[in-house]
This record gives sequence, structure tokens and C-alpha cells, in this order.
Amino acid sequence: MTAGLWELVLKGVWVTLQLLVFSALLAGAVAFVVGIARTHRLWIVRFLAGFYTEVFRGTSALVMIFWVFFVMPTALGWQLVPMWAGTLALGLTYGAYGSEIVRGALTAVDPAQKEGGIALSFTPWQRMRLILLPQAVPEMIPPFSNLLIELLKGTALVSIMGMGDLAFSGNLVRLALQESAEIYTYLLLIYFVIAFLLTRVMRGLEKKLKAGVGKRPEKKAVMPEPVGGGVK
Repeated sequence: MTAGLWELVLKGVWVTLQLLVFSALLAGAVAFVVGIARTHRLWIVRFLAGFYTEVFRGTSALVMIFWVFFVMPTALGWQLVPMWAGTLALGLTYGAYGSEIVRGALTAVDPAQKEGGIALSFTPWQRMRLILLPQAVPEMIPPFSNLLIELLKGTALVSIMGMGDLAFSGNLVRLALQESAEIYTYLLLIYFVIAFLLTRVMRGLEKKLKAGVGKRPEKKAVMPEPVGGGVK
């Protein structure tokens, strides 16, 4: 490819990374708010959080992008730019999946820990902040890592809005070169490299958080040698 076409691809990578960061931040905020709400003592709070989760998990992210970008302007009279429309649609959709990760990790904490907080006269928020979240967050990292990779791949959906992300830029290069195999191979490699780096970062974060709560990374079991050194 020529330098100009490579520049177009690199601009697409930058747009994809921006969209990934913005939508991941929104999805993370939604995941924690809704996930914690699903463990609330009031049934109405749990019901509303569960309703949100089921609605956004049961709808297509592609259709949600269509709705935010094309339907909202006619329904509400104002329109978001493609970057924020994509961020809103992807953040709300993947945040619903993340809320289940948060809820599951919180409910998996040993009940004795919660009872200890009650015995110490901690408020519900103090129990959540000082006892439950520090133990639950390290367990959320592996599934969150998988969800982040899925979000990365989901960013390609915004190309339907004409947004110059990696997928859209790659398609423009394909049309210019009239060559599909080469450019799509490059796109696969670029997505793979980004996903691989994200996985490494999340794994390092998991080790750091587990070390903070006194958990060590799992090691492979070593079989003991037979007494006497074994058969010779």
C-alpha cells in the first residue's frame, strides 16, 4: 500500500481506539451502577436494574446504533455526532453484560464477610466499599477482559454511520486497491495486536489487584518425587 493509504488506516486505528476507550469507560460505569443495584435490598431497585439488563442484553448492538443515530434525531429533535452516538450505544449495550459480571462477583463473596461488616456496624455503603468490592473486583477482571475484547470487535459496527474507524477505513482502502485479501488480512492482524495488548494489560491488573488482597496467582501443581528417587 502507498503511504497515503497507510495514513488512512492509521487514522482509522486512532478513531477505533478513542471509541474503545470512551465506550469502555461508559460501559464500566453502567456495569458497576447496575450490578450493585441488582444486589440492593429494595426489590424495586433490583427490578429496575434487572429490567435494564434484560432489555439491553436482548437487543442487537447494531440495531441500537441505528436507533441512537437515526431514530433519536426524529424522536427527540437533536442528533449526536457519530463518535458519541457509537459511544452511547456500545456503552449501554456492553454495560448491561458487565452488570452481570459485577452482580455475580459480589454475590460470590463469602457471606461471613458481609456478616462481619454488619457486626462492626458498617453502613451498607461502607460494607460495599470496604469489604465487598475489594474482594470482588479482582474476580471481575478475567470476564471483564473478555468483554473488553468483544467491545473492541463491536466497534466495527459504527462504520454503518460512515464513521472513519478501522473497519470503515479498511473498506475505503479495499475499494482504492481493488484488493480484498491483502487489506482484510492487515485488518485482522491490527485487531489481533490491539486485543493481545489489552489482554496483557488486564492480566497485569488482575495480578496487582489480587496481590492487594493477599491472593497469589495460581501456580501449576508440582508432583512430588517418589521416595528413594524412583525406579532406576
